[in-house]
Amino acid sequence: MDVDPRNYDHVVINDNDIHSIVLSYLVHNCYKETMESFISSAGMKQPTDYVEDMEKRKRILNFVIEGKGLKAIELTEELAHGLLEKNKDLHFDLLSLHFVELVCSRKCTEALEFAQTKLTPFGKMDKFVDKLEDFLALLAYDEPEKSPVFHLLSLEYRQDVADSLNRLILAHANLPSHTAMERLIQQTTVVRQCLSEEIAKDGVPQFSLKDFLKS
Repeated sequence: MDVDPRNYDHVVINDNDIHSIVLSYLVHNCYKETMESFISSAGMKQPTDYVEDMEKRKRILNFVIEGKGLKAIELTEELAHGLLEKNKDLHFDLLSLHFVELVCSRKCTEALEFAQTKLTPFGKMDKFVDKLEDFLALLAYDEPEKSPVFHLLSLEYRQDVADSLNRLILAHANLPSHTAMERLIQQTTVVRQCLSEEIAKDGVPQFSLKDFLKS
């Protein structure tokens, strides 16, 4: 289906497009049981290439949400060998989760030793200096959850790390790192921009939704 920006408000998406959007969301977020139920009810063929490692990916993301960074690192290395070596920022974030877990358990000596051996080497790169200082600052507080950097202990922080890791694992497996809905929203933004810029011009760009959903 070609989407002409001049007719944007009249675009109709068929059932197959909707099914692809929903399936993409379920696979992206590791909702395996819901996905299987949806596939069955919609009469779709199960995309085995999409779900081959879904259970492992779900376990990894759960470990991240729980703050168990070392477990997440171990399973990530099994599922996507070399991924963290190529993505130092995410590797640091996962190690920091274990540091935070030690701090929150009041294992300050162990936390300091872990920071010295695993985190401080990242300080050789300028981009990690500020983050490293923020984490080490947690050791200065008897109640780190009341410190100025309390957000590093938050569920929101762990969810952000999990989301970044999920996208990288998917990309490593040559799968879309964003859901079809996210990409559709991005395309909508582009279409609206084209609408305002190209509405009076000939040869308005055509957008193929089918090709887009497969990308």
